[in-house]
Amino acid sequence: MKYFFLAFAAVVLAVVLIAGPRGYKSTNRPFEFFPDMDRQPKVKAQTESVFFADGIGPRQAVPGTVPLGWDIPAKAGGDKPEMQRATNGYTAAPDYFNTGKMGDRWGDGLPVPATAALMKRGQDRYVINCQICHGANGGGNGVTSKYGWVGIANYHDQRIVDMADGEIFNTIANGKNTMYGYGGNITVADRWAIVAYVRALQKAQLGRPSDLTPEQQANLK
Repeated sequence: MKYFFLAFAAVVLAVVLIAGPRGYKSTNRPFEFFPDMDRQPKVKAQTESVFFADGIGPRQAVPGTVPLGWDIPAKAGGDKPEMQRATNGYTAAPDYFNTGKMGDRWGDGLPVPATAALMKRGQDRYVINCQICHGANGGGNGVTSKYGWVGIANYHDQRIVDMADGEIFNTIANGKNTMYGYGGNITVADRWAIVAYVRALQKAQLGRPSDLTPEQQANLK
């Protein structure tokens, strides 16, 4: 028993010597058991660097790099793209196409022609960015719903059906409730393409024969 108390006292003394008395502040660098890469060689913004020949730390972007939220328009007269200053929701003028607003209210209607190419682009972007949560048909039954993620919007709810196109555009850009904003990942034009595709999903689920023209209704018969 004597040896136990001696060992216990030695441990307490060692802890006190290592940790220091209460309130004592040491000027020495603390010892870290798990530094977690808090300090590592790196180049900070606007600092010099002896690694590069020009002595400048921050480097120019690689030619052809596309910033998040930008796109590469097709080159006129050819099929090869060229880097251009694409319309961007963070820098463009405050109009309906870029904000989804008409004055102080959400606007309605697509500011671009609803072509087959637009719908195809919207489907493509939807599958990449939206389907994982909202599901293939927009019912809010994507993969994440099977792992406990709640509050996913069902596009076929009347609330979403009645929502203005501009508000859906804004939700894609800035997020809402548990949904994060995708403004840095999805370009302005692609957001409108997704809005168009969401409306198509709604029509596919909730459309009625009366929505068709008389000619289209005749084809159904």
